[in-house]
Amino acid sequence: MDAAGYPPMQGSGSASASCRAADFSAAWDAAQQQKRQRCQDSSSSDQVGSSTENKSLESSGAELKFENGKNEEEDYYFEDDDYGCYDDDDEDGSEYELDPTDYNQLLTDKFDHLDLPPGVEATVPWLQKVERDVPGKFKSMSEIEEEIAKKYNFFKQFDTVEDFSDHHYAKTSVGKARKEWAKRIQHEWSLLEKDLPALIYVRVSENRMDLLRAVMIGPQGTPYHDGLFFFDAQFPASYPATPPVVYYHSGGLRLNPNLYACGKVCLSLLGTWQGFSCEKWNPAQSTMLQVLISIQALVLNEKPYFNEPGYERYANSPEGLWSALDYNDTTFQHSCRTMLYSLRRPPQHFEDLVAGHFRERGRAILAACKYYMEGHEVGSKVPEEEDKKESQDGKGSSSSSVALTQQNKPALRTNRNASFKLNLEVLFEELLMEFNVKGADTAKFRAQKLKNQQAAA
Repeated sequence: MDAAGYPPMQGSGSASASCRAADFSAAWDAAQQQKRQRCQDSSSSDQVGSSTENKSLESSGAELKFENGKNEEEDYYFEDDDYGCYDDDDEDGSEYELDPTDYNQLLTDKFDHLDLPPGVEATVPWLQKVERDVPGKFKSMSEIEEEIAKKYNFFKQFDTVEDFSDHHYAKTSVGKARKEWAKRIQHEWSLLEKDLPALIYVRVSENRMDLLRAVMIGPQGTPYHDGLFFFDAQFPASYPATPPVVYYHSGGLRLNPNLYACGKVCLSLLGTWQGFSCEKWNPAQSTMLQVLISIQALVLNEKPYFNEPGYERYANSPEGLWSALDYNDTTFQHSCRTMLYSLRRPPQHFEDLVAGHFRERGRAILAACKYYMEGHEVGSKVPEEEDKKESQDGKGSSSSSVALTQQNKPALRTNRNASFKLNLEVLFEELLMEFNVKGADTAKFRAQKLKNQQAAA
């Protein structure tokens, strides 16, 4: 026998190589034939076929090894009739050993359709039915919606978290905290927890007392209605001698003269804009709560166009009013894009709020999009949808109520930019898909979309 386990051959090296190749080919064919046979046999003959195959492979094991002691032809690919019907052999020719859990599952499967005497399953461990975590097993849509609603209802307006890995100032250290500084921050936390106004939610960090994150829900009657606007704040080491620094998560969009696309928040209270002395930061009186209320009331307002310095003088002119309405159109489009941004990449610790908020307000947002595309002003009140009202009242609308609605119907805008409707149609489709995933009531809009598609076909 030579080093590779072959008997000595007479003749030239080429003849020896040919014989070895022939032996290998024959052994390979035999092994493949055994595997095909095993897949085609019945369950009773399967065990016999497996035994025969093992003996055949053991007898030819030496012939399947080259000088390096490993099989260079790995059994990666098979014909269609072999797929899923082969075993991977190790270097010693022994069969792969099943994981105990998999082995028990195979045994259990053989007894699935048998009527066992009472009590037998309880005494045999591998007959116990264990629910396995399979990737293909998903929650139903109703279960997902129920979970989203539950987490949203229990979402606290103020709470502490461990850290903020995605916070804008996470990598900016304030150094060693002073006792007076930490005491003042705890006082800020107490004020926020007790006096936060509606539509503002705050999270602070236990491990990084200098970090804070807030989200504001856009107020009704403004182009920001139902939107979510996130702000990251940091208390510097010099706080409260100097105001906190605040960053707005813009997504690259500028939807207000005070909120820059780069994330800068332009506010006298923060020292990022000039103002009267009473509007500037006062270390003895100013608080983080005051900063948040100022952003909510002064920035996210009904006509943000006039927030631009010097533009307030045109507030009562026709040109100024037209510019303000046009600015609101652009602002609402940016607000819709911000909604998509938040839905697809919710900031850390606010995932439940984002999902629950848009699940609850999705229908109203879509109804507003439709209403604005008809020519109504952005921010104007969207009338109650008749079909929803009828289903709640259990009766149709009276002729008098219809006449009253027609009488109070606001005039449509006639000089609106044509791109507004085209852009909003695209945003509507994207929002419809995202809201539907979160479980919002989108049935009416999906039905209308299907009807339009059938009509077009």
